[in-house]
Amino acid sequence: MENMTQNAVEVRGLRKQYGEVTAVDGLDLTIRRGEVFGLLGPNGAGKSTTVEILQGHRARDGGDVSVLGADPARAGRAWRSRVGIVWQDESAPAELTVRETVGHFARYYPAPRDPAEVIALVGLEHKRDERVKGLSGGQRRRLDVALGVIGDPELLLLDEPTTGFDPAARRRFWELIRQLADGGTTVVLTTHYLEEAEALADRLAVIARGRVVAEGVPAELRTRFGSGATVAWTDPDGTGRSIATETPTRTVRELMARFDGEIPGLKIARPTLEDVYLRLTGQLDGAALPAQSAQSAQSAQSARTTRSTQTTQSAVQQPEDSR
Repeated sequence: MENMTQNAVEVRGLRKQYGEVTAVDGLDLTIRRGEVFGLLGPNGAGKSTTVEILQGHRARDGGDVSVLGADPARAGRAWRSRVGIVWQDESAPAELTVRETVGHFARYYPAPRDPAEVIALVGLEHKRDERVKGLSGGQRRRLDVALGVIGDPELLLLDEPTTGFDPAARRRFWELIRQLADGGTTVVLTTHYLEEAEALADRLAVIARGRVVAEGVPAELRTRFGSGATVAWTDPDGTGRSIATETPTRTVRELMARFDGEIPGLKIARPTLEDVYLRLTGQLDGAALPAQSAQSAQSAQSARTTRSTQTTQSAVQQPEDSR
């Protein structure tokens, strides 16, 4: 494997089975230290299972995995305190206040961040004495992130962190992730939101049927896999026209000759990241994914219910001051 001073995560040939269903099928992945890395893929593609294996919550069936220089399957409490995680379904104790919750979780780590600082970081200082059950969905999600970073992790794993957010709350959350990344935290993000991935991620990996089918900088993926363009214009009778073409420059020249100069309503649209994503995952023009992907999602979700009581980070078994 490559030099771990440069890479936070190295995965080679990762495999995971749920019965007869293959959830992860020979997946390879490299994530550099200090970057925001996005994992994209439809339900059942293997994203959440991969994140669980990286964090040490799920045993793998094959392949090599190194996270912060250690194998998650054999790493101890000291390693776990360096990795933070925010699950889709995480929830803090409802009866405690924000301040009590963050302070309590801070005691689980050998060198936690200051709870007041973390509460301010996630924008909940005005809610610090509010009980968790009184928080909005977006505020609870911010609290989940606070619990994920209170141990001052080197690596933060975020599994669909903005599901259910309204657009304004999603934008505020993006700013929080940028702050964490600017502070040196490596962030791994799974998401269904293409705009979110493009706004936050330094690099992306698209996963389909348990394998990485493309990896790179968002703009690079559009260039490599988003060939062609759509040229649109308005005919003299007012009818809107468009054509998909691999040679948009030639098309525009032909239109200029036809209109003898200015082309009414001319628009040239290059493929978006969403177009590229749909093509890579086999969903373009409504194409259905193989049945195995749907089965994989169901099997993984069933297995995932066994960890519903897990805390945001499983760094230790008891608070620091009671050892």
